[in-house]
Amino acid sequence: MLLDGIFPAITTPFYPDGRLYLRKLEHNVEHYSRTPCAGIVVLGSTGEAIMLSDDESHDVLRHAVSAAAPEKVLLAGVGRESLRETLRLAEYAAEHRYDAVLVRTPHYYTPYYGLTAGAPGLLTYYRALADSSPLPVVLYSIPKFTHTELPIETVAELAQHPNIIAIKDSSGSLERLAALVAATRSAPKRTVLVTPVFHAFTDRMMLAEAEVNALMPGFVSADVLTGSLAPAGVAAPIVKTARQKEIGFQILTGSADTLLPALEAGANGAVLAFAAPAPQACQEIYTAWKENDPAVAREKQQRIVEASRVVAGKFGVPGLKHACDVNGYYGGVPRIPLLPLTADQQAEVAAVMADARN
Repeated sequence: MLLDGIFPAITTPFYPDGRLYLRKLEHNVEHYSRTPCAGIVVLGSTGEAIMLSDDESHDVLRHAVSAAAPEKVLLAGVGRESLRETLRLAEYAAEHRYDAVLVRTPHYYTPYYGLTAGAPGLLTYYRALADSSPLPVVLYSIPKFTHTELPIETVAELAQHPNIIAIKDSSGSLERLAALVAATRSAPKRTVLVTPVFHAFTDRMMLAEAEVNALMPGFVSADVLTGSLAPAGVAAPIVKTARQKEIGFQILTGSADTLLPALEAGANGAVLAFAAPAPQACQEIYTAWKENDPAVAREKQQRIVEASRVVAGKFGVPGLKHACDVNGYYGGVPRIPLLPLTADQQAEVAAVMADARN
């Protein structure tokens, strides 16, 4: 599966009392579906996934996919502390037609995973998951929160597995990202389906097209053509002519303020918390880079550096949620023990978001 482009890591809306606000989740996903971003990540760190029960995670996954456009690639955050529970949530995501699963490193028992000796615990965890997962696996290393980092040599080994297709690296280190690109360059190539303009073409999209074509086959009878019958609701089928592309192991950065340098270092795209409130601003960097316009890409990158560092880096999920409110998406409040921003903090977020408005 092709993972080029920008993937907003979206927030999970709550009522003020902490209950899931699923209508606002659907509202947000519908809006993201109208952006030029490649896809959407549900239940990542920005989505406060760690705060949700299993039933709530199911609700979020189910409602998000129901509101998403079929042409968007959907990644489900399914990371749990045990292989069994991670696989259970991966299977649920597959039942609801997600395209891949994003799996953060388990971290509670980190001292016993043998990180200094090739991380055998993590190797076993990810290999066993990939062996059984019905969806492709995207590794997720976010040391800021897990206080552990997938060793580069471990990623290189995991990249050899046919069902492990990518990593989201949120270390913020361009040196590490370049090292990941180099270490996984020899990973097996995969042939994937893409659209004629080389966008991702996934199983979920093919199923959606099949359903549309079954409901509206596009057949117009001779009676309609000669005018003896009215063409009531007849629509032509939506057909995408797929073509093939060969890809290797894919690297996604998790840092918006170094997005352009990451792309220049070999990253395929990005899963960005800052793209939750500012998908267009992030996409413009990727588009300019893809079109080989470095001057515009640098200008667009500079435009979001301070906002990303303040909103996502300084204030985290509460800052991202308020930035969503500022920028046309529903943010609302985080779950306790995370606290909403103060009035002064809200003003600071609004000020830095002025150049990143949709």
